[in-house]
Order: sequence, then structure tokens, then C-alpha cells
Amino acid sequence: MSQFSGKIDGGSFDELILPRLGYKRQNVEQGPAFGVDVSVIDLGNNMGLAMTSDPLSLIPSLGLAASAWLSVHLMANDMATTGFAPMYAQMVLNLPPQFGQDDLTKYWDHIHQYCQAIGVAITGGHTCNIEGQHSTIAGGGTMLLTAPLDQIRLSGQAKPGNKIIVTKDCALLSAAVLAMSFPQTVQHHLGKEIYDACCESFYQISSLPDALAAASTQQITAMHDVTEGGVLGAVYEMCKASGIGVRIDNELLPTGHPQQQVTQLFGIDARFCIGAGSMIIAVETGSEQQVLAVLTAEHIKGTVIGEFTENTECVLITNDKEEPLPYYEKDPYWAAFFNALKKGWR
Repeated sequence: MSQFSGKIDGGSFDELILPRLGYKRQNVEQGPAFGVDVSVIDLGNNMGLAMTSDPLSLIPSLGLAASAWLSVHLMANDMATTGFAPMYAQMVLNLPPQFGQDDLTKYWDHIHQYCQAIGVAITGGHTCNIEGQHSTIAGGGTMLLTAPLDQIRLSGQAKPGNKIIVTKDCALLSAAVLAMSFPQTVQHHLGKEIYDACCESFYQISSLPDALAAASTQQITAMHDVTEGGVLGAVYEMCKASGIGVRIDNELLPTGHPQQQVTQLFGIDARFCIGAGSMIIAVETGSEQQVLAVLTAEHIKGTVIGEFTENTECVLITNDKEEPLPYYEKDPYWAAFFNALKKGWR
């Protein structure tokens, strides 16, 4: 894959990964699947073990504190889709050779603090320096939790008729990272106010509070956090995982002014680019106002954008015109970021 590729494409996942999953154990309730955030193991006595894995970030333009924040909360967001908070974490650090003891101390102290704040115990892992390692990915991590098996939610459990709530705004993470990585360019073209707003939104990328608030109503059936592919990509993935369709009103999609400005500057569509911090929530019919009220009480913006349908047709409605909901294998954020680097944007 090229540097612009991001996640492995769906075809490669189906052909390469899924047929080769090691030893088959009967207590694996949920294994790898398109559009599903977590795996679930049946531990017996109606207890389940849920887990998810993600890369750890080490992005020079963001700094150590922000990179650690991203590392912890992107995993926690996946865990949050179960309706429960993560409990444990394993961390593997593959660090560049120039990453010294002082840097490691600062980075790890932030990892520790962010995990401590959300109740996650770090239970093990591996740490090393690797010659030739110059990636913005510094290894990987796995978060885990235990909960009653019949209460663990999965993104493939959405039902026809469920209303769809998306929290916060589209492209939160994309706009924040682009602004923080290219501050001079963003401030020159869009002004300091837009730049500051996007930088501040970086620390809104945790969707754990969103998920726990929504789950407390007992009126939701499924959740999916917004990562690569953006809000519309996440909705599409929920449809495919659940085997149902959807109707989305394009005019209802929430896009904050700062996010819209930054994504336009970098030539990408806010609806389809990395949007960590937003959560897609499938809500029982007639309960959407109850869920919105709980979110509002926690100062979390929520917007109803459509509903899931019985058939498998995914529809986007724009100005009363219906069209197939697009889905892109490659998130446009990656190309935008590396193209800006090539242009010498600062």
C-alpha cells in the first residue's frame, strides 16, 4: 500500500484476512468483520470479553501530549461502541532511534495520565527502539473490557426503523490535525479564529462520554465511532454490518464552520474524512428525543440525520434528490496531508 492508503481495502480484507484467522474457537462471539469495531469472547456465565486494537500515534507536528491523547482515545472510542468503558490496555511501542529517554518519559507519562483519567489499567506490552523507524505510527495497542455478554452492543446490531443520531460535527479530527500540522497556512488563508477553534476541537475527539450517555438511556441498539471514511462512511459500514439499508438527509449533516473551512482549504469533503470524536448511534424508534436530551445534559451536540431501513439500499437525499450513498475505500485526509507536505505548506 502507498502512504496514502490508510486501512487495508475491503477486498484485501475479505480475501487475505478473513480466511486466515488461526484456530477456530467456538466461544468467539464476534471476530473480525467489516464495519465492526470490537471483537467479543464468551467467557461463560453471561460474561463477555470485548477488545479492540489500534495504532499508537507519534506525530511530530502535534507533539508528545497530543500524540498520546490520540493514541489513548482512538482505542477508547472503539471500546465505547459497546456501551461500556474500557478497563485494560496492552501497549507496544516501536520507537525511532532518536527518541530518547526524556521523550519517552514525557510521552509515557501522558499515556499514563490519559488512561488513568478514563479508568484504564495498563497491564503490559513491549517497548523498544527500532533503527529506520520514522513513521508517525509508534506501535500499537489493545484495549479490553468485561461486561454482561447480553448487554455488549456491536455496530452490526442496528435495526430497520432505528433513527440515526450523530454527535458533534463532521471531520473533527481531520480539521484539527490539519490545522495543528500546518498552522501558518491555515492562519494565513482562514485567520487565527478558525485555526484556534480547530485546535481546541482536537480535545473533543473522545466519544466515550457520548457513548456512555446514550447507552444509559437503554434505548439504543448499536453504535459506531467515526474514523476513516467520515460520518457517511461510518453509517455505510453500520448498514453493511447489520445487513440493512439507510436513508440519510444530506442537509441535516452537522458540519461546524471551522471544520468546513479547513477541509475546503485542503480540498476534501468533510462528510467523508476522518472524524474521530463523533459517534453514530442507532436509536429505538420514538426514543430519539430522550437520547438527545441526555446528550444535551452532558453538553454534547446530537443531530438526527436519518433512519435505517428494511431493505439493503443506502440512500443519500440532497435537495430532495435521492442518490446511492457513496462509500470510498480511501479516506481523502491522507492524500491531503501528504500533498500539503509536498507543497511545502507550513
